[in-house]
Amino acid sequence: MVVAQATQAHPSLLYMIKRVDLVVRSHLDELVKPAGITALQYTSLTILERHDGLSAAQLARDSFVTAQSVADVVRSLENRGLVRRERNPGNRRELLILLTDEGRELLARFAEPVRKLEERMVRDLTSHQADQLRQALSKAWHALS
Repeated sequence: MVVAQATQAHPSLLYMIKRVDLVVRSHLDELVKPAGITALQYTSLTILERHDGLSAAQLARDSFVTAQSVADVVRSLENRGLVRRERNPGNRRELLILLTDEGRELLARFAEPVRKLEERMVRDLTSHQADQLRQALSKAWHALS
């Protein structure tokens, strides 16, 4: 006779990470909406702030989107004057994407509200737990990269 063990069903980590991703994106979309940009556009700007002068392919990889999606994002940001494209001096066929002063100003304007959103996300964690979460997520990302 087989006795079934009573186990508590836990959602998978993949599901939980996706839920966090969706709620963060929703809040970020609402936060940057007054500036006329989306969370994906904001994320692309933050990536360029850390690594200015990326190719579209590099920006797509770092933004976790397709080349087509990043092309649309860059076109929109360029039309708004938040980024510009320049020829790569080392490879004249490649265009590099660079932040403009307007793009940097937009990021500066939203730095504090975005920081507060992150604080809200981890407010029930100790600073040690928040650091552990950051490290664990980084390790998870590296394991799958």
